[in-house]
Amino acid sequence: MAETKKPIKPKAEAKSEKPKKPKLEETQPVEAEKKAEAVKTEKPVEAATEAKPAKKAARGPETAPAAARTENLSLDSDDVEKPKIVKAKGSKNVHSGIAHVFATFNNTIVTITDLTGNVIGWSSAGKVGFKGSRKSTAYAAQMVAQDASRQAMGHGLKEVQVLVKGPGAGRESAVRALQAIGLELTVIRDVTPVPHNGCRPPKQRRV
Repeated sequence: MAETKKPIKPKAEAKSEKPKKPKLEETQPVEAEKKAEAVKTEKPVEAATEAKPAKKAARGPETAPAAARTENLSLDSDDVEKPKIVKAKGSKNVHSGIAHVFATFNNTIVTITDLTGNVIGWSSAGKVGFKGSRKSTAYAAQMVAQDASRQAMGHGLKEVQVLVKGPGAGRESAVRALQAIGLELTVIRDVTPVPHNGCRPPKQRRV
């Protein structure tokens, strides 16, 4: 018997039977459309997350602490804060007295006495709370005069004679502060000691 041979398919037909893989050009538009849809869905979420920090930033200035209070350096009678006067326990009922203002280059001391020299109230730049180079300023002298006069006015003081001693920066500001508080100044006298060929002067300062 003669053997029957199976018909051999041509190579071209065998290749055509296999499923063709989609080319990159065909897949790219589909992937691009999917990405575009995903971006559209993500945008509102991103916008919501970005809006939250903006609200927090808006709240920041509202809760910020207030600016520090600046010091009042003017010596006008309207601007000076009048201290609260509390009547002293052992009030001496002194209506007139003497204010001794001792102003040096490093400090200012104000002592208020009655007419015989008994101290009613006193204050200094260190007592008020100043330290270092700030003790010799005009503002420190103003605060010193206010503190000393508050103590003296607790004993009923109303008018004073002012005796100024020393070459410091707090001479004028201390006198103005006494007047601005409400005391009546009857006399302002400069009692700075002046040498008249008495003691030998100290040797010259070397800087």
